[in-house]
Order: sequence, then structure tokens, then C-alpha cells
Amino acid sequence: MTVARVNGQLLDRLPETYGSLIDKFFTEGLTAKRNLTKFHPQVDAIETDKEFKLQVALPGFRKEDVHLEFQEGKLTISGERKFDAENKENKYHFLETNYGKFSRSFFLPDNINEGAIEAQFENGLLLVTVPKDEQKPLKRQIEIK
Repeated sequence: MTVARVNGQLLDRLPETYGSLIDKFFTEGLTAKRNLTKFHPQVDAIETDKEFKLQVALPGFRKEDVHLEFQEGKLTISGERKFDAENKENKYHFLETNYGKFSRSFFLPDNINEGAIEAQFENGLLLVTVPKDEQKPLKRQIEIK
């Protein structure tokens, strides 16, 4: 059993057609303001014999800005990185840094020890460790009587 993303969010970020990509380029141009309300952190999901690991890239975040919740087999990682627009002296020519709220959810297999889930945040990388519970079999044969 593997860790599964709740939704295929990559498709939401791709243009529908090549033509729409060209249209977007010419209508928004090079000076268009970026939408600072969407953020989609990259996640690596790793499985070992004893655990699952999720590595979430959150550069510029503080651990106070990130929240984890586990409910009914679903692990949700959420947070917000706010854009500081108060300094009116700055004239931004372009912004490549991601800002805004995010929420990523993952369905975890049944053979985990949900009480032992741990999270560490260091240098903009959130590492969530989900130990497997060897007492919970993923699959078993059921005898028909």
C-alpha cells in the first residue's frame, strides 16, 4: 500500500491547450502581477521497511506557520506564508517567491501507527515520519464457511 495524494493538483496548474498558454502570455504580458494567494509546496513521499516519510519543501516558512492534522486515515499539512507589502518604498519588478495559503492532504495506508507520527522542521524542510505498525496486516485471507 502506498501514500496517495488526495487530488491530482498538477492538472489544475497546467493550461488546457498550447493556444491558451500563448493567449495567457500575450494577455498578461511580462508585467502582470502574480497571484499571491496560491501556494503549492513540493512533497517527496518515501517508504522504507519501517516507515513512511513525507518531505515538504517550505522555504521561508517558520514552524509556527505550518499545521498538521491526522483524521480518519488522512494526513493534512497546511499553512500560510504572507507577503509583506507594507514597505511602500520597494518597487518590485517581478516576484518568483511563492506566497499564500496551502493545504496538502495524503491518504495513509491502514498499517500505520498513527499515535507515533512525528514532524520536524528545519531549514525550510518539514519532515513527517509515519511509522508502520507491524501488528496490523494490510492483507489477509478470510476463510469462507
